[in-house]
Amino acid sequence: MGPTGVEGFMYPNEVELQWSILIVLYPFITGLVAGAFILASLERVFNVSAVKPTYRLALLTALAFLLVAPLPLQLHLGHPERSYEMYLTPHTSSAMAMFGFVYLWYLMVVLLLEIWLDYRVEIVEFSQTARAPWRWVYRILTLGSRNISPRARRIDERVGYVITVIGIPSAFLLHGYVGFIFGSVKANAWWSTPLMPVVFLFSAMVSGIAAVMLIYMAASKVRKVAIDMRCLDTICQYLFYVFVIDFSLEMLDLIHRVYEADESFRSLDFMVHTRLWASQVVLQILVGTVTPLVLLGANQVFKFREGARKAMYAAAGCLTMVGIFAMRWNVVIGGQLFSKSYLGYTSYKLQFATREGLGASIVLMLLPFAILWALLKLLPPWLEEKEPAGI
Repeated sequence: MGPTGVEGFMYPNEVELQWSILIVLYPFITGLVAGAFILASLERVFNVSAVKPTYRLALLTALAFLLVAPLPLQLHLGHPERSYEMYLTPHTSSAMAMFGFVYLWYLMVVLLLEIWLDYRVEIVEFSQTARAPWRWVYRILTLGSRNISPRARRIDERVGYVITVIGIPSAFLLHGYVGFIFGSVKANAWWSTPLMPVVFLFSAMVSGIAAVMLIYMAASKVRKVAIDMRCLDTICQYLFYVFVIDFSLEMLDLIHRVYEADESFRSLDFMVHTRLWASQVVLQILVGTVTPLVLLGANQVFKFREGARKAMYAAAGCLTMVGIFAMRWNVVIGGQLFSKSYLGYTSYKLQFATREGLGASIVLMLLPFAILWALLKLLPPWLEEKEPAGI
């Protein structure tokens, strides 16, 4: 029975969820983009030299996931071939429509331009030393700019710095607006909170930093090179600090809801103790937040040996990804499981071989890693490599 004594009463247009797991993937993937770019900016803008080994890797990671970010929305649309019309007939009052322009700005102006400026010298060198047909690919990527004099390099560095500075608020805007969309839905008590954009933003930073850390550790193992522990320790230190802020904001939102206790509170409380108990309390809070915070915090207090630190960092990173994904699930899916009248509840059945099923979601999550692998081959981020790997 529900808190009001009625179970299962919902209006006909509320029985079927309008947003599926694809809409869960959408903010999750965009969050990885924003977080990875913020990690890259630590070295370029804030002069945190310790994270330099992951600077280029973070940029390429952000690009790989950014290329896939709109695909969940495309699959969710009934007619994805019409999506280009948002550029032809812009609707300024629609936050979702404005995403197209934010996405285009961030992809074309910020991320691609910064990567090109950072790799321009290597691209010019590769265009002269790589074997055909890759030599022609690099010549196209030079965009006709083959001046690699010291003066030209200084200009590249200055322009790249300016773009990175511009990219930081752009990254905030890219993911903050996702939380804005949910937080502005006044008819849904689960979403309607002014803290939603801020929580989404900090959770994006947490997931992006954790993702780059895990990719860096995995890539180092595959390449059979030693992990820069100073770099890894610094990344996990920043991950811990951002994670503490993110968790504090989520707890602040929870305390505010409990203290306010409006007419929706009993219904939301019932949801947390029943349908969302496993995904929110167990996965998001205990497994995906408290446990990685303990692992990361322990390394800030005690000096563990290198092997133990690596294992703890890897475990904390994996659990963090689980927790952030669970948070996205609880927001998107959880916000649709109760009636607007707070009288009834429904459930979400996740299918596999459908357009918006688990199979399509798995493919969408694997696709950025395939793109990243290709980017790492084309533009090696490792400072010690002087030629494109595998070419």
